[in-house]
Amino acid sequence: MKSKILTAWLLFLGCVACSDKSGEKCVLSKFDGFAQGTTYHIVVKSDRSVDLGGEIDSLLRAVDRSMSLYDAESLLSRLNRNETDSVDGFIARCMDEARRIAEQTGGLYDVTVKPLTSAYGFAGEEAVGRPNVDSLLELVGYRKVSVENGRLVKADGRMQIDLNSIAQGATSDYIAGYIDSLGFSDYLVEVGGEIFSRGTNASGKPWVVGIDRPAEGNFTPGADLQVKIGLSGRGLATSGNYRKFYTDDSGRKIVHTVDPLTGEPVVSNLLSATVVAPTATQADAYGTALMVMGLERSKAFLETLADVEAYLVYSDEGGEFRTYATPGMEALVVR
Repeated sequence: MKSKILTAWLLFLGCVACSDKSGEKCVLSKFDGFAQGTTYHIVVKSDRSVDLGGEIDSLLRAVDRSMSLYDAESLLSRLNRNETDSVDGFIARCMDEARRIAEQTGGLYDVTVKPLTSAYGFAGEEAVGRPNVDSLLELVGYRKVSVENGRLVKADGRMQIDLNSIAQGATSDYIAGYIDSLGFSDYLVEVGGEIFSRGTNASGKPWVVGIDRPAEGNFTPGADLQVKIGLSGRGLATSGNYRKFYTDDSGRKIVHTVDPLTGEPVVSNLLSATVVAPTATQADAYGTALMVMGLERSKAFLETLADVEAYLVYSDEGGEFRTYATPGMEALVVR
């Protein structure tokens, strides 16, 4: 699991008249609300005002009923309790993408970590004082689960799935697909900080997304930005630990990112990872994977990926913020 620390610069309310750089009149229609235990913000640019709020809310409720861990009656919650083994399209697609990225990362990305995140108190449950990591690791491993003929197959019935590291990105892609189907070509969809955008903003330029500076105490999205990114036709997600941690009885800082291979919370100087990928689903999952890898392994891993860019914020030995950006990400930074 991870903390979502991205702020979309959506500075519009309701329907706002605009004029892009070509001089053509346009209208920005904004829709926002709550879903998946977080917020969503959607902006559609068109030549007229559009009302998509009711359908968007309906689609988001369908996703919640499928993948939410905060809903005890969601399909995923029932799968985790072994009350059913049938999966729907949402879960099947996320599991397929998650397995692909798990294989790419050698298991450092793994959606079977729920027994660990629960034990550390990061899955809406009470933390265990000192988890028995060796026992819990027996219930973790992406190769121990599969989707076969529409059914979830577990090597051990006690295994549980946590899709929080991919579901919100997948939701952004799902809503974007709906907007695409209506024929709109200029929009931005953000769910819980995971974004997919297409076309241009009110100024006729790529949509601008602000990334929060990963400093402890920076709890107000947009109050202290690290960088702004221009985004169009791609997905973007940011992962980090500085907002989601607690100190246990022995004084250890327990962060939200857990290494699926060791079973321990990640200790790293990597503070946040912002990823741009072809889809928000991929950006979401890769962001979590980079936080598990840490700085140097992330740099090496990124060199192996085509069409994936990243902006990493880390602390040096003196505690000062430093950044690393792939060449493709440097080109997206708004100066």
